[in-house]
Amino acid sequence: MTSNPIMIGGVAADRLRSISEREAAAYAKARPKTRTALQNGSAAFLDGVPMLWMLDWPQPFPMLVAEASGATLTDIDGHRLDDFCLGDTGSMFGHSPAPVAAAISEQASRGLTYMLPTLDALDVGSLLQEKFGPFRWQIATTATDANRFSIRVARAVTGRPKILFFAGCYHGAVDDAMGRDEGGRTVARPGLVGQVVDLNETSVVVEFNDLDALEAALAKGDVAAVLAEPVMTNSCMVLPEPGYHDALRALTRKYGTLLIIDETHTISTGLGGYTRTHGLEPDMFVLGKPVAGGLPAAVWGMADDVARRFAEFDATRPPGFSGIGTTLSANPLQFAAMKANLSEVMTEENYAHMEAGATRLASGLSAAIARHKAPWHCVRVGARVEFICHPTLLRNGTESYEAHKPELEKAIHAALVNKGCLIAPFHNMMLVSPATSFEQIDRLIAAFDEITAELMA
Repeated sequence: MTSNPIMIGGVAADRLRSISEREAAAYAKARPKTRTALQNGSAAFLDGVPMLWMLDWPQPFPMLVAEASGATLTDIDGHRLDDFCLGDTGSMFGHSPAPVAAAISEQASRGLTYMLPTLDALDVGSLLQEKFGPFRWQIATTATDANRFSIRVARAVTGRPKILFFAGCYHGAVDDAMGRDEGGRTVARPGLVGQVVDLNETSVVVEFNDLDALEAALAKGDVAAVLAEPVMTNSCMVLPEPGYHDALRALTRKYGTLLIIDETHTISTGLGGYTRTHGLEPDMFVLGKPVAGGLPAAVWGMADDVARRFAEFDATRPPGFSGIGTTLSANPLQFAAMKANLSEVMTEENYAHMEAGATRLASGLSAAIARHKAPWHCVRVGARVEFICHPTLLRNGTESYEAHKPELEKAIHAALVNKGCLIAPFHNMMLVSPATSFEQIDRLIAAFDEITAELMA
């Protein structure tokens, strides 16, 4: 009598292993120039890559990019891929949008950084208020920095030490966010490098969509702010339940806690992000990655009341470095790119195209999942689409991690790359940009259908 095979997301583990090995061999055989270049030129980098997460792609060695334009990426071996990763949101509006590229080129001839504002900076301030709301804005270089600075302000104006995060959240490399709840105590997530601060002193972690846990945490009176993604996006996408955001806003106000909304991934929702599309009312707003069309930049803003409270605090503190700001942030190159991106790329027309394309993509993926009876589902937030190798919608971060099937997902990703389609490496995220054509979307659907059919046969 034979034992039952080990199953991962509805697929036999031995089949996954066989497909993964086949796809890895095909990738390596097709990229001799890449392999040679890495062998000859990568030794200066730790583990052979400029950033360690570049090893998280499912391929046996990283792809070396020759160029990217619109929604297409070409590697040094000449393979053209339909790019649905788009820099994991950094190039959400396509690679090098023409207005942004022109603005960067023009500004580069006038200087790259001065530590002083420009006329473009004044225009960007007005555009930020027009697009996202009447916040008082500051500029950073990454969303990680913008979140850190927002946290400093929240603690300063409330006098409280802790920030509340949702289990499994994504806020860049913010130290305080790298926690999980363990029996009512906040501890560091497994795998965190070099953590020495006791996160129980700085952070509270509760599950998304759990209003009872949220209120219990806020009622203690030591939480300065809730830092929240409107939709959880770190592992497998988790949507807010009906009425959740209204209740979150009401509870934070009830207990004197600030609400910071991080739109770095959910800016895909529509013009103005999830906040404007769904009428959220945060005290502070953070956006990184695509705000300057792919050039490193981030923005963070505070409502008038928070700005007033911070001004009062700032007037009483001793002179010296505030811990807010980095020298190269708010440079003229960022402002030139942001002005072009905000005024000419982040438009209603472009978002309408992205929405239509993402609707087509989600529908096609869902049909393939149903056709092959895979125990998976598809979820979409505006131009952002994910397939999740789990049969039902997820409610919180813990369920999200449990639904994550790395071996299965990597096999699918590897097969898609060999069929000319690139999606995000860390999870199953796909973005539709203004440059993404319906033909590209249909090719991705066909490639996904083909590998799903093989996996579920």
